Amino acid sequence: MSKLRLGSDYIPLVEEEISRFRVILSVSKIAWFTVCLPFFSFIFCILWSILYNFEHATETHCKVYNFLPSVSAAIGHYRPQKNVWEIAIATQAIIRTLVLYMYYRYYKETVYKWARNMTNFALLSYFSENIALVTLSFWSSNENYVLHKISFITFLLMSLMYMVISYIIAKNCRNTTKDIHNSTSIKWKFNSMVLNISAVMLACYFFYRHNKYCEPFVYSMFALAEYIVVITNMAFHVTAAYDFAGWKILISTNGLKII
Repeated sequence: MSKLRLGSDYIPLVEEEISRFRVILSVSKIAWFTVCLPFFSFIFCILWSILYNFEHATETHCKVYNFLPSVSAAIGHYRPQKNVWEIAIATQAIIRTLVLYMYYRYYKETVYKWARNMTNFALLSYFSENIALVTLSFWSSNENYVLHKISFITFLLMSLMYMVISYIIAKNCRNTTKDIHNSTSIKWKFNSMVLNISAVMLACYFFYRHNKYCEPFVYSMFALAEYIVVITNMAFHVTAAYDFAGWKILISTNGLKII
């Protein structure tokens, strides 16, 4: 307890009076919000492109009929889609910086010491994936093809690396593996990872076939595979809500504290 002197009298100041601003946030809800924001923005971009930019968004060099726009076309070629997507990605990128710190604490408290180097790779891949997502979102293939291509490849590689490493950590390297939240997280991680890898392989196949044979609908199948890649990536990241079940963040005039 501290005291404030007024004249000859002492008035005690309790901690609650010093720190009147108090906000407690659930980390699980933060994780859900971080994923839902780009998810609903993504759905909006796809639907808006189909409704208002259908011909241009589905057009390819083959000049054959397609019914779905690619991810790049839907989020980066037209407005307001581009604006909506950029706002969502910028917002979630900032919040994911906090989630990154949470995972640092999470790994430090729950992972065996012999697996600490593995957690460093997981954190690095998480950070790199986030940066690559920002750059590929803000610089479309029309604006800077080389940067967009490098960012897209980096995003896929870092995303895959993060999925595999974090799944291995959750499955084999934690000292608290029997709680129901962790079991749910592991199942979601595994299913999302397998679907994501399968969708990437399908996307590569349809992209090759589209460029080789120029068949109708094939580019749309490539786009559909892209959608699955994006959504399964989001599904993997939402497992943070289970990893941080029960964790809360206290924000006050005294600073930020994890409780």
